Amino acid sequence: MTSSKILLITGVSSGFGRALAQEALAAGHKVVGTVRSAQAKREFESISAHAAWARVLDVTDFDTIDGIVTEIERSVGPIDVLVNNAGYGHEGVMEESPLSEMRRQFDVNVFGAVAMMKAVLPFMRRRRRGHILNITSMGGHITMPGIAYYCGSKFALEGISEALAKEIEPLGIAVTAVAPGSFRTDWAGRSMVRTPRSISDYDDIFNPIRQAREKKSGKQLGDPRKAARAMLAAIAADHPPRHLLLGSDALGLVRDKLSALNAEIDAWEATTVSTDG
Repeated sequence: MTSSKILLITGVSSGFGRALAQEALAAGHKVVGTVRSAQAKREFESISAHAAWARVLDVTDFDTIDGIVTEIERSVGPIDVLVNNAGYGHEGVMEESPLSEMRRQFDVNVFGAVAMMKAVLPFMRRRRRGHILNITSMGGHITMPGIAYYCGSKFALEGISEALAKEIEPLGIAVTAVAPGSFRTDWAGRSMVRTPRSISDYDDIFNPIRQAREKKSGKQLGDPRKAARAMLAAIAADHPPRHLLLGSDALGLVRDKLSALNAEIDAWEATTVSTDG
C-alpha cells in the first residue's frame, strides 16, 4: 500500500471484519470499526492507541447511522473505504422458516449495508473518490437447500452493488462485491441462526447438509487473514474488480453454476426468442 487510508468496517469483533482490521492496521492504515457493546469497543481500540477506533452501532438502527458517519468524518477524518462486513447466516428450510426471520436476515445483510452506503456516499461524492466493499458470499451466486433467506439476501446485495457501481463509477467511487467461499469464521458456528426442523418431508435433502456443515465448521479451507490481504489488494488496485470471489471452492462452484446456466439458456433459446414480435 502506498498511502494510508481510513477504513470504516462494520462488524470488527470477529471473522472477516476482525481479520481485515488487523491486516489493515498492520499495513499502516487507520480503522474505525463498528461493534455491538462498550466492552467490545474498549477491546478493539486497545489494538492500537493511534489507529484503531470503534463505534457502538447496530446496522439495523437506521436512524443513527448518518449521525455516526458524520461524526467519524469530523473526528477521525475522511472515510476512504467503507467495508460492509456486518451480517449473519440463517439456516432453515424455507417452508419451515417464519417470515420474521427473513425480515431480520434482510434488515442486517441488505438494508443495513445499504444504509451504510447511503451515509458515506455524500462525503465520497463531494471528494470524487472512495471505495465500497460489500462482503457478500458465494451464496450470492450459487444456492443450496436450507439457506434460501441467506442466499436471497446475498443475491440482493450482489445486484445492488453492481447497479450502484454503474451509478457512481463516473464520480470516482468504486464498488467491489467480495464473495467468499467457506472460511474459518463463525458463520456456520455461533453466528448462524437456525430454524428448528418441523416437516419430515425435507429430512432426506436437508439433514445431511446440516450435519456436513456442522462437522466442517472451524475446519474450512479458507484462511480469513489471507482473505483480508486479498481485500487490501483490491483496495490498492487502480482498477478494482466489481466482483471478487475468494476461495477455490467459490471459484469452482460459481464456474459450475455459470456453465449450467449457459447450458439451460442454450437449451431453451428457441422458446426464449419465440416471444419476440
